Amino acid sequence: IGIAMGALGSDAAIEAADIVLMTDAPSKISQAIRISRRTHRIVMQNIIFALGVKGIALVLGAFGLIHMLAAVFADVGVSVIAIINAMRAMKIKE
Repeated sequence: IGIAMGALGSDAAIEAADIVLMTDAPSKISQAIRISRRTHRIVMQNIIFALGVKGIALVLGAFGLIHMLAAVFADVGVSVIAIINAMRAMKIKE
């Protein structure tokens, strides 16, 4: 993983880097790792939750236990809940 530090660094280094820290403080690397781990955890929660609810709706729909309209509401509801859950990533403390 390449890390470029400082906004005044060379454009080639910034373009080639996987991570760009806008300050020259090496201590920000640990903060970037913490933010990435929390973001990854939130993304995985959203994926597992969405696939789980959609799978349940699919099985119930296949057996005729729910109507198509209920499956549509479940799909929209999962999307809204995933968006709200993803907003937690914006509240990461420095």
